[in-house]
This record gives sequence, structure tokens and C-alpha cells, in this order.
Amino acid sequence: MTVPPAITARQLLRGLDRATLATALPGGAPYASLVLLATAPDGAPLLLISDLAQHTVNIAAEPRVALLLDGTAGRDEPLTGPRVTLLGRAERSAEDGLRARFLARHPSAALYAGFADFHLYRVAVERAHLVAGFGRIDWIAAADLLPPGLAALAASEDEIVRHMNADHNAAVDLYARVLLGRDGDGWQLTGIDAEGADLRRGGAVARLDFAAPVGDAKEARAALVALARQARAG
Repeated sequence: MTVPPAITARQLLRGLDRATLATALPGGAPYASLVLLATAPDGAPLLLISDLAQHTVNIAAEPRVALLLDGTAGRDEPLTGPRVTLLGRAERSAEDGLRARFLARHPSAALYAGFADFHLYRVAVERAHLVAGFGRIDWIAAADLLPPGLAALAASEDEIVRHMNADHNAAVDLYARVLLGRDGDGWQLTGIDAEGADLRRGGAVARLDFAAPVGDAKEARAALVALARQARAG
């Protein structure tokens, strides 16, 4: 069964930890740079960037940006793999919760996140262009890429993440090893949303998808328990 384009694009957005950011230099020439990527609970891309960086200078003059998310790593034929370009506007955000979510995804960023010239930006996505292999090309509206309900766990996210990492770390390792085919122990949850959870171990990240979207903490717990049982059985 073919995965709908919006879901494929959203899986790339949630699952990757870096992107190519395209901005416009003064005068209009294109400029591309590598940035670390996280997402807000509702799926909006988050960037932590310095005022001194050229891309931030560009955004100050022209906030329209593009983000290329490349899911082709490890393929013998990269052009058969999925990639998506997000188009939108980068807007500075002072929300502590979003900054905390970014730092959970990228712990090393804590070394410079407190510097006066670093600020968090949220990208308001307007549409997306997905290429998921030969012949699979789609434009995706923002409302389809990031539908309502993705932030259903925002209020309880911190509690769920802390509880899983402190009391069920063995289950988190099982998710990574058995369900996601990742090596090693010591995996940690860094975030959770209506469609799944984000994991990290050292420099590696992984995405654990739920079988179906959840609407509250109780449903999230049931989904995590079901995945743990599946992992133990597998």
C-alpha cells in the first residue's frame, strides 16, 4: 500500500535532524547552508541559528526560506529515495518550550544556545514539494502536511519523556533495536507527539511511529505499551 505523500513528507520532517536551508542574499542571489533541525509539537521546523551567520542576515531581509530534507542516505541509487522541500517563512520565536524541544533533540547545542547572538526560529510552512522516487512527485498543501492535532501531547510531553527515560529505558532500547533495527543500548526519548516519538543515542537519531495517531497522554501510554510488547515478541 502506497503511503500518502503528506505522511511521507511528515516522516522525513520528524525523522531527520539536519536540513539544507536556502535563503536569499542581498540582491536576490540564492544561498544554501547546512542547519540542525528539530520540530515543534505541531510539526513546524525549528532552527537555532546565530545572528552572525549569513543565512540569518538573509532572513532578516527576506524571511521566505526553503528547507530541503534528504531521506536518500545509504541508498545505492539516491534518486530513488525520498526528499522534500518545505517552503515557508522563518520567524524568530521566544517560546521556552520550543527551545527546550530543540535542545532535547540536539543536546550539544546547549554549549552555545545561551549566547546572546543565538535565537530560535520557527518556520511557518506554506507548502511542500515531495519527490519520493521516480514518478512520485507531489505538491503538498500546508494543511495536509501539518494537519490539526499533531500537538495533542504538548502539555504532557515533558512528563512522558522523563518517565520513559527514567523508568522504562529498557523498553526504549528495545524500540530502537528490535523495531527500528538500530544498534546499541542507551537510547533516549527526546520528544513525543501525536504520531510517534523521537529517539537519540549519541549522534544517531531515530523515529518511532505509532500504529495510529493518539489524542492524549492515556492513548500515548497505550501505544508505547503496545510497541514494547511488539518489540519483546519480536
